[in-house]
Amino acid sequence: MNWLEALILGLVQGLTEFLPVSSSGHLAIGREILGVEASGDLVFEVAVHAATVLSTIVVFRKEIWKLLQGFFKFKMNDETDYILKILVSMIPVFVVGMFFKDYVEELFASLMVVGIALLVTALLLFFSDFASKKAQAENPARNGINWWQALVVGIGQACAVIPGLSRSGTTISTGLICGVKRDVMAQFSFLMVLVPILGEAFLDVVGGDMAASSIGVLPLIVGFLAAFASGLFACKVMIALVRRARLSWFALYCAIVGVLVLFFA
Repeated sequence: MNWLEALILGLVQGLTEFLPVSSSGHLAIGREILGVEASGDLVFEVAVHAATVLSTIVVFRKEIWKLLQGFFKFKMNDETDYILKILVSMIPVFVVGMFFKDYVEELFASLMVVGIALLVTALLLFFSDFASKKAQAENPARNGINWWQALVVGIGQACAVIPGLSRSGTTISTGLICGVKRDVMAQFSFLMVLVPILGEAFLDVVGGDMAASSIGVLPLIVGFLAAFASGLFACKVMIALVRRARLSWFALYCAIVGVLVLFFA
């Protein structure tokens, strides 16, 4: 992978991370179009995901700071409740990361998997538009989401490690189907991914996977910066779109891309 290919893939990652269209799936498609071989590790994936997570932190810095201030008062307030529910949502993806990481990495080499997963994403998004009507009434749970809803959304996030199955689309759809309001679910969905992605990046650095990567340092840096810059734009513009737009439009897009991928694959 050269720096230009890394630039393009970084831009793709940043622009698609916050839309329910699967950034990992689009990265796999982009690699295929550019003729870039999938790395044996997930270093580039982790680098560009970490970049978009960093852009999320920048955009949500006030909300995150408020949560941390409330949490370190060491009492059960709204902020502590919210952070604990985020921790609960991380349990499923932690299990997948610990016991199924090698299997997940193998899936990134298959465009057939991406195509099928995009179709599954389309079905989830389409169905959630109908289910979201149930969440119009005020959710009585603290912070608008209860403990079992946080866990179920976390299971959705764990399933979304499959390339082509949109993380934001799966978590938002799962939350809407469970009765969480759209605006609550949008923010929860983007905040719940911060620790898992940054944790994965940290483990890769500590474990030496970054040094063992077949991708050069320059492409990694270019990809990271491209994903961060485009992620800042996408996070500010697209989150509002996800909160207000009908997800069925994204479902149609995922269905079309999924069919095309399966046809050409």
